[in-house]
Amino acid sequence: MLTTLERIVLVLLILATAAAFLGPLVRRVRIVLAGAPEDRFRDLGRRFVHAATRVLFQRCTVRRERLATGLLHAGLFYGALTFDAMTVGHTLEGFGVRIFGRSGLGLVLSFAVDAAAFAVMAAVVFLAFRRFVLKPRAYATTKGDSAIIYLLITAATATYLYYEAFAVAHHPETARWSFLGPWLAGLVGRSGLDAAAVAARFKAAWWAHLVAVYAFIAYVPHSKYLHMFAGPFNVLFRRSAPGGELESLDLEKSEVFGLEKPPDFTWKDNLDAFACMECGRCQDACPAFASGKPLSPKMIVFNQEKALLAGDKALVAKKRDELADLVPATFTEGEIWTCTTCGACQKECPVEIEHIRKIVGARRSQVLMRSEFPQELNAFFRNMETNSNPWGLGFAKRAEWGEPLEVKHIKDAPGAEYLFWVGCMGAYDDGGRGIAASLVKVLRAAGVVFGTLGAEEKCCGDSARRLGNEYLFQSLAQENIALFKAYGVRKIVTICPHGYNTLKHEYPKLGLRGIEVVSHVELIAGLIEGGRLALKPEASGPYTFHDPCYLGRHNGLLEEPRSVLRAALGGRPRELKRHGDDSFCCGAGGGLMWTEESLGKRINHLRADEVIASEAPLAAAACPFCLTMLRDGLKDKGREDVAVKDIAQLVAERLSPAAGLRPGSRGRPGWPARRPRRRRPCG
Repeated sequence: MLTTLERIVLVLLILATAAAFLGPLVRRVRIVLAGAPEDRFRDLGRRFVHAATRVLFQRCTVRRERLATGLLHAGLFYGALTFDAMTVGHTLEGFGVRIFGRSGLGLVLSFAVDAAAFAVMAAVVFLAFRRFVLKPRAYATTKGDSAIIYLLITAATATYLYYEAFAVAHHPETARWSFLGPWLAGLVGRSGLDAAAVAARFKAAWWAHLVAVYAFIAYVPHSKYLHMFAGPFNVLFRRSAPGGELESLDLEKSEVFGLEKPPDFTWKDNLDAFACMECGRCQDACPAFASGKPLSPKMIVFNQEKALLAGDKALVAKKRDELADLVPATFTEGEIWTCTTCGACQKECPVEIEHIRKIVGARRSQVLMRSEFPQELNAFFRNMETNSNPWGLGFAKRAEWGEPLEVKHIKDAPGAEYLFWVGCMGAYDDGGRGIAASLVKVLRAAGVVFGTLGAEEKCCGDSARRLGNEYLFQSLAQENIALFKAYGVRKIVTICPHGYNTLKHEYPKLGLRGIEVVSHVELIAGLIEGGRLALKPEASGPYTFHDPCYLGRHNGLLEEPRSVLRAALGGRPRELKRHGDDSFCCGAGGGLMWTEESLGKRINHLRADEVIASEAPLAAAACPFCLTMLRDGLKDKGREDVAVKDIAQLVAERLSPAAGLRPGSRGRPGWPARRPRRRRPCG
């Protein structure tokens, strides 16, 4: 097909494309490898299956709430794979090797490429319209990059159609399965060109298409479309731990605490930066961004990538002193201190980028290395250090809530099955005390023997850890773990999802072993299912339910609270606009319960608006933090007529005198229901 000179030109084209592609790719690989070590290589078989299904089936882009854009992205993805196969064939044809030709594979490919051309052009037209006409905020950073990509994709597709017209006219036998080729060849036939002219145009079209495709390949590593290569690896090496779990710091051996400079990122953090699709889904889901605060999870990763590329030589050479501090050079204080750690960003990310660890890592550096944090946290940290609670109230007051109920200390409750972990909100906050008292009533009605730590209990440390004070968290955790061991605790029930997450997932890394931790909604669901709780068949009006982030999205407890509500209130809740693992944060997570929300709108006001929109007179919650935030939000909106109650309170109000273990009842005493958890493929 090609002359010797033309083949030399083709070789030079291939070499130039390879250089343009591999140069920036190698640069980025070196940056990734320069990151701090991290073990992400366990269970590689399971990881590979997960990554293969996620990528090949586009499981996180094709979703019901984003069906149109998801299908178009899938069209681009499969279209690209098809064009890649065709490009390999075209390149080999230049050297006289035909791997497809008239074979069955070639016929299938001719059909597939035609379909891919349709899919790709439809996707490009729609996405370009959305980006440049509708202009969603999520796309603000990638207009120029996207314009180049769209032009290159259009050029590759248009030149393919031009090539196919003359290819079928030149080799009619190749068009058996093509549905575009014969029509396009017909246009060529009606043009009056002779065979020599058709052959010449065929070769010119072949060259034009190959150059367009190679130009696209050369540009990819310079653009956000590098995610086509980095994304699958990012999914492969995703974090397998529960979403709410944070990594522990070795406070004795570490020289740097948290993320101070770019070398402190792990290699997986760096891979995150290059895997980002810049689609903005994380940003759209972020409560901080939605409420007008300076935080955008997308920009966290975007700015990390810029910092890595700007300092790549010093990073690879391990010249730490030549690199600027991440705060404020890369991340602003407004960004890192407005995150609720709700995990909505991570759940939405198609390539499973881990935003929270970067934000909390920056907080750790600010707190432990530089002592720079919001002023109101001075009182919080001081109170926690002196009295082990956010308010700084005396230890004796921690047990006062239980005195009217004659709640026993764990050492005075022989045969106790559960330690009731009350938590700071349950012990000190009026709303939390109501939840604690209700759970006591429920447990007693079910015949569950329990005790508390009374005045000995200390804060679990959740807020301290998420606010970056790892030293304070580990000090509190070690003291609590020592108490658990001293009293022989085997099971713990909590009323706070934050305490639940911390005790269940983070304490084991510090030495807690052999203890089962359950949420109160998990336990209540099991008691109802096992016949140990009987509820009054009382008619109830409409109600809604707010999914706490650390119960639902981070720990997968989505069905359990709804099963309890069905038993207590009947029917099904009027689901809020954002519910389940898509739930919108109340605004108290990540330690923000103890900070002043001075930037933008209040997050709890946005959530209160959704509660109001449901037109339900009752909103159920399953977290004392959420209870407080929803009540305050509704009060600020002038809607105190909407009642907010915890699930434990609703169950306690509807207890039947017949409660208790009945002959033939199902389930072991106190054993929580193990219901299937509704999980989506991403997050």
